[in-house]
Amino acid sequence: MYSIQTLQQAVPRLLAWFQREKRDLPWRRNRTFYTALVAELMLQQTRVEAVKEKYVAFLERFPTERELALATEDEVMKAWEGLGYYSRARNLKKAAETLFHEGTPQTWVGVNALAGVGNYTAGALSSIALGLKEPAVDGNVVRILSRFFADPSTADDALKAKYVDLLRAVYPDETADFCEGLMELGAIVCVPNGPPLCENCPWNALCLAHQRGEEEKYPVRAPKKARRVETLDVYVLTREGRYALRKREKGLLKGLWEFPNVSAGSPPPCPCNILSKRTARHIFTHVEWHMTGYLAETCEDGGFVWATAEEIERELAIPSAFSAFKCWLK
Repeated sequence: MYSIQTLQQAVPRLLAWFQREKRDLPWRRNRTFYTALVAELMLQQTRVEAVKEKYVAFLERFPTERELALATEDEVMKAWEGLGYYSRARNLKKAAETLFHEGTPQTWVGVNALAGVGNYTAGALSSIALGLKEPAVDGNVVRILSRFFADPSTADDALKAKYVDLLRAVYPDETADFCEGLMELGAIVCVPNGPPLCENCPWNALCLAHQRGEEEKYPVRAPKKARRVETLDVYVLTREGRYALRKREKGLLKGLWEFPNVSAGSPPPCPCNILSKRTARHIFTHVEWHMTGYLAETCEDGGFVWATAEEIERELAIPSAFSAFKCWLK
């Protein structure tokens, strides 16, 4: 099923195509290991278009690992605001601390040991920033190769490991271009949603799924589990021109600032007068929050941190899960 010879033929075609077609992305300019690390962690589970401006602004604020290592957590979270999956920001700060104190790792094992870096990201950083022949196989690469080989195997960790071995056998000296070429192919040609743009693909003459007209048959996926739904009442409490915030103590978004909230139907967090109401929904990987938000006045302190809209905008990161209610901040 897996022809190394055919995959070897595919390598120079991908490299030539990437040189012609690669997008001008900010993390492809003036790259260091640190800037590659920032980009890779930002791009985890986040669209390229959402990352581009954030990446540039983040590096303006923290241009090297030193500035990031010495920053406070609140400063880092504010710079990350809007990207979601905030554990990535904490991990990035921890990784920057390691780089600052111990220097840049020079092996896949050393890269993999950095906070927030799994096997895929370790392969990407090793290939792109260190010139090591270490494959990076994620869902995009699985999709490309499962179509290339017309592979009936279920897309799981075992298949990823198989593709790592296959790619390592053909990895060229141009490690960065090959790694990014696969990423680019999955992003703009062998796309995840909708039919692939096979007429633009450098591998169309070699791809078994394309030869058979079965591109959308692959990859073969296991059934997805339904997301759990949680219902919340969210209170944007206002008092003397300030708004109530608290740090989330556990679960999703732990350690981040949030508007006070309770399980739907529970009493409000303090006595208040409701001024306005709206609903919103936020989807995490395995959970959906269905929220009813209330703008409310209160005379109680409630033990919250109280901040003006300007202070929140300037200093305090509120996760995008609550962004539908930020319109009430005046």
